[in-house]
Amino acid sequence: MKPDLNPGVSEEQTITTTPDMGISHLGPTAPPMYSTPSMVALIEATCVGLMTRYVDEGEQSVGFHIDVRHLAPTQIGQQVTAKVTVSAVDGRRYKFDVECTNEDGVKIGDGIHERAVIDIARFGGQ
Repeated sequence: MKPDLNPGVSEEQTITTTPDMGISHLGPTAPPMYSTPSMVALIEATCVGLMTRYVDEGEQSVGFHIDVRHLAPTQIGQQVTAKVTVSAVDGRRYKFDVECTNEDGVKIGDGIHERAVIDIARFGGQ
């Protein structure tokens, strides 16, 4: 792992929500709104994108803890931005403060996500 991934380093990712990111699991009468599982996936993808620039060859990161609140609805078709900021480093473990906003500037989610750097060959049992 490269040594430069320290507290304060952050990354943002903006996506446009699509129908498959909606709350369709609630049935056909559910309104076209962005789902919590999709928000969690965006948070994780943003953290992975950041960490991938810092891992050495043969390493990757895996999530082991997430604690987020989904605070406000977002209609399908709107953009959502996830911002993740490294808040703590403990050996090979990284903690992120996370926040999501929609294109109207409304904070729709916040919380923490934790990831650990792993050796891909050892993790896969190879």
